[in-house]
Amino acid sequence: MRRRFFVKQFDGDKAVLRAESAHHLGHVLRAEMGQSYELSDGETVRLGRVNRIDRDEIEFELIETVSDIVASRLAITLLLSIVKFDRFEWALEKATELGVDEIIPLNAARSEKGLILAAAKRAERWQRILMESSQQARRLRPPVLREVETVADRFAPRAGEDSVRIILSERSDARPLREILAGHSRESTRSAILAIGPEGGWTDEEFDLAEASGFEEASMGSNILRTETAVMAALASLNLVFG
Repeated sequence: MRRRFFVKQFDGDKAVLRAESAHHLGHVLRAEMGQSYELSDGETVRLGRVNRIDRDEIEFELIETVSDIVASRLAITLLLSIVKFDRFEWALEKATELGVDEIIPLNAARSEKGLILAAAKRAERWQRILMESSQQARRLRPPVLREVETVADRFAPRAGEDSVRIILSERSDARPLREILAGHSRESTRSAILAIGPEGGWTDEEFDLAEASGFEEASMGSNILRTETAVMAALASLNLVFG
């Protein structure tokens, strides 16, 4: 199976891979003249043959369009509360592999304030994680990573949004996720928003804000899951039912 890389654009029958991706392909994977790789500009995937290798860029001759690209029928936005960065970044990687389209880091009431203050400095690293994970998963494009938002801003009612909205909950009276998903039609569901809280969970006020914005409170069962585990389990469930 050919490796896939992302380029900014196709220029006629040429494309150029630059920066870290070019260094990885040229110096780690030891690309050679004439080898073929899949290249995506975010809209189309084309097969490219290496015809020039420089220190910081690799040029390809484009051969043909890759036709077996299947877009997901479900657009997923992940509202992910910021937790310790090793766990947060692991969650970013797995969310990308599971097809998330947009990721919005959240400043929740119980998020560690030191992590929130440091988040802006991690944005470039997070973008790189999304890019590398998308290439590994052979996606058409990486997820969009937004800036950190507060829960109050993100849970504010929004006109025109018609999505299945789920907020994961540890409260004993929350309905099972499978029951909530079963209540939505697969045929008419085209988008979903999934909100996952920080260590320590959501506050009552945050649950109230979410409910007012149309979120359904869902339980993943009696076991208490770490944030990154909840990301995988919930996204897999959404893909199973609607994907």
